[in-house]
Amino acid sequence: MPDLPTPQDAAEAALFSECWDAVLSYADLCTAGSAAATDLATEAFSLGMREAREAEAAVRGAGRRPARLPRIPLLLTAVRTTAADWEVQGLGHRLDPDLRLWLHSDKAARYTGPPLQRPIALRGLRDLQAADAELLWLAEVEALPLPVVARRLSLDPATVGEELAQVRVLFRDRSNRNHLDSPMDGPCRSYARLLDAVTRSTSSETPDDLSRHLARCQQCAEAAACLRLHGGGLPAALAGGVIGWGGLAYLERRRRAAEVRLGVGRPALESGPPNPGGHKAKVVRNGLLVAAVLVSLLALAVSMMPGGDMGHDTAKPGTGTPADGQPVANPTFPVPSATSRAQGSAEPAKTPTTGPSPSSSAKKSDPEPQGTNSGGVPEPEPSESAAPSCEVEYSLVNQWPDGFQAAVTVTTTEALSDWRLTWSFKDGQRVTQMWDANYSQSGAKVTATANDYNRSVPENGSLAIGFIASWQGKNAPAYDFSLNGHACVKS
Repeated sequence: MPDLPTPQDAAEAALFSECWDAVLSYADLCTAGSAAATDLATEAFSLGMREAREAEAAVRGAGRRPARLPRIPLLLTAVRTTAADWEVQGLGHRLDPDLRLWLHSDKAARYTGPPLQRPIALRGLRDLQAADAELLWLAEVEALPLPVVARRLSLDPATVGEELAQVRVLFRDRSNRNHLDSPMDGPCRSYARLLDAVTRSTSSETPDDLSRHLARCQQCAEAAACLRLHGGGLPAALAGGVIGWGGLAYLERRRRAAEVRLGVGRPALESGPPNPGGHKAKVVRNGLLVAAVLVSLLALAVSMMPGGDMGHDTAKPGTGTPADGQPVANPTFPVPSATSRAQGSAEPAKTPTTGPSPSSSAKKSDPEPQGTNSGGVPEPEPSESAAPSCEVEYSLVNQWPDGFQAAVTVTTTEALSDWRLTWSFKDGQRVTQMWDANYSQSGAKVTATANDYNRSVPENGSLAIGFIASWQGKNAPAYDFSLNGHACVKS
């Protein structure tokens, strides 16, 4: 295991803490356990920082900017590269099974193949100036509020919104140029100008023949996502195109993390080198606060509902990890992120797996979303004493030619000590990833069950989950929702 690089000054120490939080979050997605996540993040962080420093040294004094990614996406791609090295070295059993399958696919080969065949978003972000690329990534993918981004990049808060709008246009222009420079067959070439024109307008409809072409052509569909600045699809295009596997799940994690930090009033950026003693004190204080809140909620749930289950904060059988199971940073790391540790204190561990399986992936969850797949194993019915009355809202968040992202929010009029949500699809959709719940799918029926941290739902409270799924031909909304075996009404 290589040693982590030492920060050169206080400013770089603060940058290291911010980057480590992102690297550990993505490494957690890529691995089958918290210890593996920390090891992968440590190795990838060292690799990425060496590459960044070597690139900067090579062009120092040359008067030109190196063609490379901003610091955070550069480190995230180092996680992907390190995971591929693990697979070659016989350490694949420590990786997520779905990631192992992806690493052996043509999709992974695009990131190491000829430059003109790499994803459009990756090439477009690399072509931007360093400050522009950093602004775009922090605002769109890391989901930081613009005042925070302005402070981090030393920009004027009053004009940072206008600068971001200009950078989006620059990214679109670079992406369009890269799309035209890519090797294309006749049909793709014939649709290139039409695609450019349609995506520039906020009101024009996509012609039917172009829609059919985008449904069949991955290259043009990727280009369309980068060229269409309206509609809110740019963050997904950036995350999916630059990171590759798990990009959309990482995007949701970072959005949820930003929401949690803002919700509890934590600063999004801590300047100066971290204080190890202060970090430990923060972790202890936050842990006590979280424990007190959980005990209060459980006591309230039990007082309102006899027979409530109080045994959910013990370790999971067979996992060998505590109930919180959060990924723990390498204690020798000189600049751990206090923010990431405070958030990670409530993050359950992933269940280790030993082999690739396209239908199974064990995931942890923290304030950043992460789901698990139970691989089709039947889930026991929750011991709920009363039939809940529930209302469900199903929303389509994003859709692309062969997949989509959706969110489900259920409101229950009665308190729950555990829950099990089921629904069905009409058009053969298949769930591939889920956060804030465990899931299994049998035919058209999907079953989502609670994680340890969100089993209890108060009276008139709600539970929310998100997922990514595939679709072909049609993508009708899910139907026939039931909570603990009792039908829910749609809102």
